[in-house]
Parts: sequence; C-alpha cells; structure tokens
Amino acid sequence: MTRKGKEVVISTSLNHNSAEDEEEEGGFDHSKINGRPFSPFPSFSSRNASSKYDFVKVKVWLGENADHCYVLSRFLLSRMLTVTKIPNHVAIKIALELKKLLIDNSLLDVSQSDLEANLFKLMERRGYGEEYINHYKMMTRFHYQRVPLVILVCGTACVGKSTIATQLAQRLNLPNVLQTDMVYELLRTSTDAPLASTPVWAREFSSSEELITEFCRECRIVRKGLAGDLKKAMKDGKPIIIEGIHLDPSIYLMDEENKLPAKMPEKSETNTVSVSLDDDPARQLENNSVSENNTENSNCTTGYLTSEEGKSVNLVNKVVDSQESIDKAGSISDSKGETIKDLEGDRKTSVSLKSGPEPIIIPIVLKMAEFDHKALLEEWISTRSFSDKCPAEDKDKSITNLKIIQDYLISFKSQGLTVANISATTFPQTLDWLHGYLLQSIEQGISPVSSENGRQPAQN
Repeated sequence: MTRKGKEVVISTSLNHNSAEDEEEEGGFDHSKINGRPFSPFPSFSSRNASSKYDFVKVKVWLGENADHCYVLSRFLLSRMLTVTKIPNHVAIKIALELKKLLIDNSLLDVSQSDLEANLFKLMERRGYGEEYINHYKMMTRFHYQRVPLVILVCGTACVGKSTIATQLAQRLNLPNVLQTDMVYELLRTSTDAPLASTPVWAREFSSSEELITEFCRECRIVRKGLAGDLKKAMKDGKPIIIEGIHLDPSIYLMDEENKLPAKMPEKSETNTVSVSLDDDPARQLENNSVSENNTENSNCTTGYLTSEEGKSVNLVNKVVDSQESIDKAGSISDSKGETIKDLEGDRKTSVSLKSGPEPIIIPIVLKMAEFDHKALLEEWISTRSFSDKCPAEDKDKSITNLKIIQDYLISFKSQGLTVANISATTFPQTLDWLHGYLLQSIEQGISPVSSENGRQPAQN
C-alpha cells in the first residue's frame, strides 16, 4: 500500500483472511464454535476481542477548521457498520483493517473525510458497495442532525414484540427501549390513574366496541405516562423504541392542531419482501401503500377499525359515537366512577412538539398466524395468575378479547401502517426486512431536513 496525502491507496495484495486478522479478532469461525453451530443473531462482544492496534490512538478531526476531534474506536465503528446491514463479524474485520491501515501508514491524525474515504474502499473490497455506503452516510447524517425517531412496535400478547424490539435496537444501535407493560404497572400502583389490576383483555365486556373503547382509554393513560420520555427524546433528538400491548398508533400519529396524521415516512412502491422460503414470503410481511383518500380523523381512531371479514361497520360507528361523547364531556370515567381530564396535558406534550427537525414516527404492527398465536396464548394465559378475577374457564374469552384488539391494530394498515407477520420459520428474514424498512423510513424522514438545511458535513 502507498500513501497519497492522508488517504491511503490500498494495494491488491491485502489479504483479508490472514492468520493475524483471525487471531486478533478472537480466532474463531462465526458459523461454528468447536464444531457446534453458532447463533444466527449478531453477537456484540467485539469489545473483548482486543488487538495490539487498540493500544495506539488515532485522532479523527471534525469540521472545516479541524477544531474538534475524537479518538477512533473499533467497537463503535463496527457497531455503526452493523447499522448498514453489514454482518457483525464482517464489520469487526473492516474496523480492524481500517485501524491497521491508518497506524501502519502513520496516520494518527486524520480528518473525518479521509477516514471515510478509506473506510468506503475497505467496504467495497469486502463486497459492500454503494448501497451500504449510502446507508452509512445517511445514518451519519441522521445522528448529526439529531432527528427525533420514535419506533412503535405494536401488537397483542405473544406476537414477538419484545424480541423484535430488542433485535432492532441491537441492529440499529439504539439504546432506548421502553415497555408499556412496565409503565402501566407503575401508573397503576404509584398513581391515582384509573387502571385496573386485571388486564383489559381478561375482563367482561358487553360488546366489542366497549372493549375497544376501554382499550383506547388505557392507551391514552399510558401515553401520558410516557410523556416525559417522549418530550426528552424530542428535545434531545434521541431515538426511542416503544413496545407493548398498550400502544394505539393513532395517539402517536395525531397532530392535535389540525386533527390530521402526523408525518410518517412515505411508503415506497417497491416495499415488498423477496425471500426464498417454502412458506410464501409475500404473506409474511404485509406492507401497504399510503391511502390517497385520507378521511377525517376523530380523537380516537377506532373509526379506522375494520374487520377482516368486513362485519364491523356497525362496531366502528358505535365506537366513534362513544368516543365523541367522551371528548365532548372532557373527562373519562373508570369502572369506579372516578374521572380524569381528557388528555389536555398530554396534548401539550404530544410527539408533534419539537424544537428542531420534525420527528420521524414509524409504527409497526406485529401479527401471527391464528393457529400458532392461539396455541401460544393458551400456554401464556395458563401461566398467569389473576386470582379469582380470571378463572381458567375464561381462557377462551380472554383469547377472543385479544383477537378483537389485534383486529383493531391490524386495521391501521389501511392508513399506511406496516403489518409484519411473525413466524418461527421466517423470523430471521422478517427481522432483516424490518431492518431495511426502518433504514428506508429514516432516509425518507430526514430527506426534507437535508433539503432545507443544505448538505451537512458527515459527522457522527
């Protein structure tokens, strides 16, 4: 290799599979360990795979005047590369190769642009070219602009919300994951919020619309409990993932000023899944284009509720009427006759509140095949204890209530939300698709910011 300014020209004799590389990266095959299969999910233990090059500091200077700098970290760089969908073990190798390249050529002080120029060459040599480089640049721009990001992982019990949220957080290097179940319990036990100890899906209701109305009410209360975290995320421009059953997407998408949905990334016409599997992968993910004819929205979007069998028109009207009466009264009554104010404080701290770039809100609804989901629910419900409030014979009732709530959440796909079908046989492919979908949504969300502010320097 030869030096050309502070950018290094990499010779073709660079061997990516050298024994030194393998030794310094931990010396193991990521497909097998001691002859045993290794987990397909990315492992983030690269911090422990030390190298002699880690004892040498490389300073990366930022800005046109190079007045700020940071110390290059292999670990952080490899995490950034995994965000672009580069496999973790490859990202570790690329990060090590880059640091070796700089140190061997005595480049201990480099600019951000020179660092990226050398990084992109190494990526291309590994077969991760333009698409991955564009992802890297886009995510660097996203972090630089501090665009608030809210990812909602919605769905009923046992559809994989926590697993999906955790895996996406690792892949996208997002540290903040909130669970609505914990917020619900904190509000119920530590405040005077009208929340019952028995879950909404385990209670008796005279009709489906009454169940959905109560579900929406509880979602709004949980939303108020999340107001502080969301406000901080909006102010600081930090990404956050929220997962749980108490997530009504309409509450987070509603712009209270004009009663129209808040900004969501537009759907691409080519958002389809193309995974070669025995099970038809086109059915594993249901991704729908945004409806061109937007209807007027009520305060609670139970008006969006439509049944897959087309039998819920009357249910929609009843729920809308009940919600309108609640909004006019300005209060919500619980089963004990207690009241709370109807979200006036919540509206003041809605996700539309911002002091910088407009937040990107990406809701995802998870579903599962009915037979598989029912089997998981039966096992899950049997392990939970609600004293005598939820006897074993009411298991079918609870499953029916969960199905009604799930149908309500799935109905949002007519408004452009993504519905992902979770299956054990296609889970890795579904996770990979969701990773790509989120990258695409983030890119669409920050594009208006980029056009308004002009081209920003790529700094992380």
